[in-house]
Amino acid sequence: MTPNFQTQHATMLFKYAGISFISGAVNHGFFSGERSLWTGGIGIVLFVLGAVWEHHQTMATADTPRSLGKALLWGTLLSIGLGFFTGGLQHFPDSPARSAWVVPTGFAVSVIALALNSGFQWRRSMVSYGVLVGTAVLAGSFGTAQWLQAHPEWAAVGGDHSHREPAPLVAQVVSRTVSVHMDDTMRFTPDTIAVRAGETVRFVVHNGGTATHEFVLGSDHEIAEHAALMRQMAEGKVVQHQHGGGIALSLAPGEMGELVVTFAQPGALQIACLVPGHFEAGMRGRIQVGTHPVDAGSGHHDMAGMHH
Repeated sequence: MTPNFQTQHATMLFKYAGISFISGAVNHGFFSGERSLWTGGIGIVLFVLGAVWEHHQTMATADTPRSLGKALLWGTLLSIGLGFFTGGLQHFPDSPARSAWVVPTGFAVSVIALALNSGFQWRRSMVSYGVLVGTAVLAGSFGTAQWLQAHPEWAAVGGDHSHREPAPLVAQVVSRTVSVHMDDTMRFTPDTIAVRAGETVRFVVHNGGTATHEFVLGSDHEIAEHAALMRQMAEGKVVQHQHGGGIALSLAPGEMGELVVTFAQPGALQIACLVPGHFEAGMRGRIQVGTHPVDAGSGHHDMAGMHH
């Protein structure tokens, strides 16, 4: 008796929901704690339930009975292989080094598990397929990982995952140091600074005034947004002082602080003090990033062409 549509669809939901759970846990569970390990375990259970259901359906029409134990064993292995493959592909931008081995491993496991689960007899064509396509997947995975590591601007675009591995230590090569003075005259000295794309600059900032001042670097859009927020604060509409985008150094009277910044791309950036009222009083400046790149190390901060 052929299973009806509802039964087949419910079986498919169990199996592919299981694969989805496993793939979601692939790049989370092994590296970021218990919750994702539970997710992977639930995925395996769902897939196994779907496989059992499918086994009973096929046994009703099959001429040769199949072992339920083998179906569960190879079906579970198949779900893990597919989970590795799809999960690794999904998380390539987030963790290219990890996905470089997760994707090929998932492909190899899925090929072996499918052949054993479906009762295929090993043939030369199957071996050729596994070797040729597996080699292509392996080369493509490691090539993609290398490319993403060489082009970090394309990496980590799939969302902010708290499980992301910490960046390796990077030696910081500072091109030069720029001293900036700010005080109650509501001015930065100097208020215009020229840098080159790729240059890493250490800003040593001193607050010579009697009030707290800020040294904030940001794009025109970010500074404009915060200027609007300051006006709302002056009107009592908001009470929190949040910078949003940009990088900032807040110094109490007499304090000195440092920021190390790599300017990765040419363009214009603003310097501003975003303490309410100071920006309107003229406490602002300009950084012009030239178009001639230099070979410099990575810095602490990045925004609109600045690394952090």
